[in-house]
Amino acid sequence: MDPRSDQPSLSGLRDDDAVRNIAVATDFPPDSQTHPIRGGTSSSSGRYGHRKSSLALTPEEEPLDSCPRLVSDLKFPNLLPPNPAIKILIAFCKNDPVFEALGNASHRLNLEPTFVKSAEAAIEAFQSPNTGGHHIVIVDARYPKTIEAEALGRSIRNSKGSQHTTMVAVVKKSVFEKDDTAVISLLDVGYNRCIIESPHVSICSSELRQIQHSLVRPQNVISTQQALYTALHRSREAVIITDDTLRAQYANRASERVLNMKMDEIVGRSLSDLVTADISNILSHTSRYKDYDGYLTTRRKSQESSQIHVRAVPVSCIGRNPTHLVLILESSSSALVSSNAIGEALQTLPQGKEVPRGSLHSIRRGSFDVRSIASDGLRRTSLAKLSSLPLEAPITKVLSLLAQVQENCSLEEAKLLDRVMEFLKREGLYSPQMKEIRTEDPVATDLIGALLTQGPTNILSSRRSSNDSIIRGGGRPSTGSIVFTKTKESSLLSDLLQTALDWDFEIFKLEDLTEKRPLVCLGLELFRRFDVYNTFNCDEMTFKLWLIEMEKYYHSENTYHNSTHAADVMQATAVYLQQLSNRELKIMDRMDEATALIAAATHDIDHPGRSSAFLCNSDNMLALLYNDICVLESHHAATTFRLTLGDDKINIFKHLDRDMYKLARSIIVDMILATEMTRHFEHLAKFVSVFGTDVESKDPLPPDSDDNQILVRRMLIKCADVSNPTRPLKFCVEWARRIAEEYFMQTDEEKRKNLPIVMPMFDRTTCSISKSQIGFIEYIIHDMMDAWNSFIEMPEIIRYMEFNYSQWKLFEEQGINTLSDIKRKQISLTEEAASSISLEEKF
Repeated sequence: MDPRSDQPSLSGLRDDDAVRNIAVATDFPPDSQTHPIRGGTSSSSGRYGHRKSSLALTPEEEPLDSCPRLVSDLKFPNLLPPNPAIKILIAFCKNDPVFEALGNASHRLNLEPTFVKSAEAAIEAFQSPNTGGHHIVIVDARYPKTIEAEALGRSIRNSKGSQHTTMVAVVKKSVFEKDDTAVISLLDVGYNRCIIESPHVSICSSELRQIQHSLVRPQNVISTQQALYTALHRSREAVIITDDTLRAQYANRASERVLNMKMDEIVGRSLSDLVTADISNILSHTSRYKDYDGYLTTRRKSQESSQIHVRAVPVSCIGRNPTHLVLILESSSSALVSSNAIGEALQTLPQGKEVPRGSLHSIRRGSFDVRSIASDGLRRTSLAKLSSLPLEAPITKVLSLLAQVQENCSLEEAKLLDRVMEFLKREGLYSPQMKEIRTEDPVATDLIGALLTQGPTNILSSRRSSNDSIIRGGGRPSTGSIVFTKTKESSLLSDLLQTALDWDFEIFKLEDLTEKRPLVCLGLELFRRFDVYNTFNCDEMTFKLWLIEMEKYYHSENTYHNSTHAADVMQATAVYLQQLSNRELKIMDRMDEATALIAAATHDIDHPGRSSAFLCNSDNMLALLYNDICVLESHHAATTFRLTLGDDKINIFKHLDRDMYKLARSIIVDMILATEMTRHFEHLAKFVSVFGTDVESKDPLPPDSDDNQILVRRMLIKCADVSNPTRPLKFCVEWARRIAEEYFMQTDEEKRKNLPIVMPMFDRTTCSISKSQIGFIEYIIHDMMDAWNSFIEMPEIIRYMEFNYSQWKLFEEQGINTLSDIKRKQISLTEEAASSISLEEKF
C-alpha cells in the first residue's frame, strides 16, 4: 500500500528490478515525501508540517496560508511555482477498458484530458498554440504497429516547451516481468515513467496522483527557477555560485565585468585561479554556516590586479552541510565611482542595437550599446586571427588601430573602446531604424512604417504605391507625334521649358500641355542643357525615341507614379546638378550628370501602382522573381536596360565602349536601387558620416573619392525622389493628394481581395492627409534635406519645407485633412496663384 493513499499502488505489482528501472526515470521517486515548495518532510501519517493530508486537498482547494511557514522558509525564501490546472494528453489507439479507466481517473482528479487516437494527432495536439502545453502525456505503448511509442516520445521531446512535460508509457504486465529492455528503451527516448495497464479506475487514479506529486509538481518548481536565473543574469551585482570547494558552477553577466573574463572562462575554474588571495579563510567561515565578508584581489585578464569586496553565503541544497556558496563581488569604491562616471557619460548614447536613425544630431554623436556596460565590458585586445587573414578591409584596419590604442589607455577608456569595437564588428552598421512616432499619430506611424520596410506582412511596404497589376495587356498609345508637334508649335510649351532649371518649375502645367506625357519634352531639354548627347556620342533622335519608349511604360492611370512624377524627379535632379556645378564641387563629371538624369527618368518605370508589400502579399510574379527583396526598384532597373538594349533604334548606350558602358550601367542601377526607402537611414547616415554639415565651397574631394561620389549620387536621387515637401505649397499639396489617392486605392483593393492591409490608417473615409504629411516631413524629410542643403547650399528647399510644414499643421487644426478637403484647398491655391500672376501682368 502506498503510505499516502488507501488504494494499492501499481508499483506493488512490479518486481524489484522493474521498480528500479522505473525509478531511474526521475529525480523524485514515487514514494518521495518532500514537499515541492516548502521543503518540509512528511510524517508517516502523510503530513507536511501541520498539513493534514497531501491527498485530501488539491493545490487548488488548499489555501496557501493553511500552515505556518517553516524556519528554513524565512531564511531561504522560495519562489512560489505556478499552480495551473493540470492538462493531460492521452494517446490511445482504441477505446478499451484501460483507456476508459484512465479517462475516468482523469475526470475524478479534476485533470483536463485531451484524447487522441494516433501519433500524428498527439503531436498536433501537443504543439497547438491554443490547446497544447500539456503537463502529462500518456501514450499507449502496447501496440507498436498502431502507435510507435518510441518515435512519438522522441517527437514530443523535440517539440518546443516539452522540457518540463511528464511523459508516461502504458505497457503490458509481461513487459515488466520478462523484458526490461523495452522499459529502458522507452525511458531513454524521454519517457519519465512506465506503468502497467489496468482497467481499474482506482488503480489508475492512484498512479495519476503519484505522477502528479512526484513528477508534475517538482517540474513546476524546476521550471520556476528559470525566472530566478534570469533575474541573476540581469542583475548589476556580480554573482558567482560555487560548490563547497569554491569551484565556480555559475556566473552571471555582471561577473564578466568585475573579473574581465568571459563567462565560459569563469565557470568550471576554482576561485583560487581567479584571485591572488588565500581562499581558505572563506572556506573556514562558510563551513560553519557563517557568512564571509572581506576583500580579495582579482587577477584581471590582460590588466592590472584589482581589489574587490566579496560576500560569501553558504547554501545547503542536500543534507545538512553547505553544498554551494553564493559569492557577491563588488568593485572597490574608487572603481565603482569610475564605473558610475562611465555609465553616466554613456547614458546619453542610444541603446543597444540602435544605429543612426536619420537625426543628424544622433548620427554625429555616434551610436553605441551601453545597455549592458555593467555586464558586457570585456576587453578583447587580441586581433591576431583577424590580422593573419590573407585579406584586409578598411574595417580591419580600424579594429587593429583601436586595439593598439587600447593597450596603452586607462581602464575607463578601454571600456569605451570595447563598446566601439563591438559595434564595428556587427553587420548592418547603418541599418534603418525607425524613430519613435507619437502614439496619437497613427497615420504617421502607418506611413513611415510602410516607407521604411517591405515584405510579405501586413505592415510592410515601400515608398511607391498605387493602381493595378504589373502585367498590362494591350498596346499603349503612341505619343511621339503628339508630343513633338506640341513642342514645335506651342509657344507656351517653349516658354515653360525655358524655366526647366527653376525650383518652382510648373510641372503640372507641363503635364497639361503634353496631355500627361511630359517626360519626352522635359527630357530632351535637360539632355540638351547637360550635353548628354555628346557624352554618350549618340544622336538626339535616338534619345528622343528612347524617351518615348520609356514614357510608354509609365502608367498614366496611376495618380502618383506616372511619367509626371518621373519628369518631376528628373527636373529636381537637374537643378541639384546645376547647383553642384555652380559651387564648383568637382564631384560630378559629365558622365555622372548624364547617368543621373537617365536614372531619374526611369527610376519608377513600369510601376504597377502597388507597393512592394502588396506584391509580396499577393504572390505577384515580381515578388517571386526577386524573392521579396527590393522588388520594385529591381524591376525598374531591369526594365530600363531590358527595353534599351532590346532595340538598337533606342539603344542610347550603343556607341559607348565596354568599360564606359559598364560604368554607366553600374551608376544607373545603383541610383535606382537607392530610391528604395527601406535603406533610407543607411544612406543618410553614411552621407552625414562622410560630409557632415561643414562642406567647404570649392574644396575638391580627396583623390580616393569613388565611394564619396556614390554617396553623393545616392543622396541626390533620394532627395529628388521625395522633393515634394520642399517645393512651393501648391505643388506640395497636389503631390500629397496624388500619393494619398494611390494609398487609398491600394487599401481598397486589399479589402476587396481579403489581403493583409499594409497601411490600415490609409482608409479614404477616415485618413488625415495632413497628419501623414506632418509625419513624413518630421521623420523622413527634415533631417535629409538639412544634410543635403548643407552640402549643396540651396536654402530655398529649407524655406519651402518649413513653410509647408507649418501649413500642414494649420490645415490639420482647421480640419482640412480628407481627400475632398485637400482637393478644394488645391483649387483655391491654384486660383490664388493665377490671380497673383494677372496682377503682376497689370502692373
